[in-house]
Amino acid sequence: MRTDTTPAVVETDPDRTPKSVGAAWALLALNVLGSAGAKTVVTIPRSLIQMVTMGALVGAFTLALTANLRLRIRPSAFVFLLTLLLVPSLISSVDVGAGALFRCARLALFVGTLWLLSRWWDGSLTFIRYHIRWYFAVLVLVAAGLVVSPGTAMPEYYGGRLVGALWPLTPPQIGQYSAVVIGLSVLLLLGRRTTLTGAAVVIVPSFVLLAMTHTRTATLGMIIGLVLAIGSLFLTSAAARKFFGWTVLCATVAAVVFGSALRSWFLRGQSQENFSNLTGRAKVWDSLLSAPRTTGETVFGLGLGDKSWDGLPIDNSWLAVYNEQGLLGVALVAAFLLALGGIALLRPPSLSRACAIFLISYCAISSYTEVGLGDASAYLLHLALAASLLAAPAPAEPLPTPELPRQRSDIPRIRVPRWARR
Repeated sequence: MRTDTTPAVVETDPDRTPKSVGAAWALLALNVLGSAGAKTVVTIPRSLIQMVTMGALVGAFTLALTANLRLRIRPSAFVFLLTLLLVPSLISSVDVGAGALFRCARLALFVGTLWLLSRWWDGSLTFIRYHIRWYFAVLVLVAAGLVVSPGTAMPEYYGGRLVGALWPLTPPQIGQYSAVVIGLSVLLLLGRRTTLTGAAVVIVPSFVLLAMTHTRTATLGMIIGLVLAIGSLFLTSAAARKFFGWTVLCATVAAVVFGSALRSWFLRGQSQENFSNLTGRAKVWDSLLSAPRTTGETVFGLGLGDKSWDGLPIDNSWLAVYNEQGLLGVALVAAFLLALGGIALLRPPSLSRACAIFLISYCAISSYTEVGLGDASAYLLHLALAASLLAAPAPAEPLPTPELPRQRSDIPRIRVPRWARR
């Protein structure tokens, strides 16, 4: 007797979703890989990387427009609020220079592509599969770089943490992609949308790469996000309850047996003082908040930039948005996170809802030590995926009513006697 009562997820008909939609999603992910990172085996000019990433964004918009020539879009609170975020971005960037305006144009093109792709957002798992395939391909590229040049992939200037040796990727980026791929794959396995072998092929190498990056934020975000996502399925899925029980048991045993090793991995060789001020981030945050600002700069920000302050990375999404888009930008970012969270809470339990809860939770937790909620980034793409999972299924189109044959005037009508009509 089957005990899993999780509502079935509506699967999108492959014939209704053009292949160009998946290609456009992959190009969006390529655009937000970034152009700055570690040193690679073969030095790639930053101008060439920027050309490739911006070309990917233009290609994504072109493919989405080609697939949606009639400009059919679906209402989305997330994309609407993200569109409003362009207002403070543009106002604050007008007087800054060409670089800030270029970033505004990039954000506008990114949002426009999401609007075009929203036509196929119906709560199905189609875009999850696009997401996992692309980011797992990136992780395979990272693993290939580790095999080709281990010294370049784990340099000393990053403390021996894993970086991209073939494409410039930082440890937090690799940790983020690994955590998202692991979380979504675990949920698909619990929802019986993939086999145990298929999930293991993705989860095991991704977990190894996550451990080699020593990324604490990604690890905590993945664990907390999975706990919340599985908790949303706890009452309706026997598989979720069994997985949760075994996970708690294994985590307890691991904490007892490998406690010292886990503590050293978590500290990454840092002193207690360095760990308490978040590897120097607290000093940058204090300097940013104490800097004098005019009323306009406080409300609208200083314009889109490279997410740094006095040459040092800000490493906090909320402070980065406050610095570049002001208090108005912070309010809009909080609004679309609350909107996604509220919609997720109102939806009935399902696999799509659980995946959306995982993505929203992960992005909210990572925002404390990572940037990206106010500009085109992988975090906004994760949240766009969550918005697609929370969208209501599209209503079925009514079938055309067949026309009745017309009465020919040249055929004489037969008079039926009254007794026959009775």
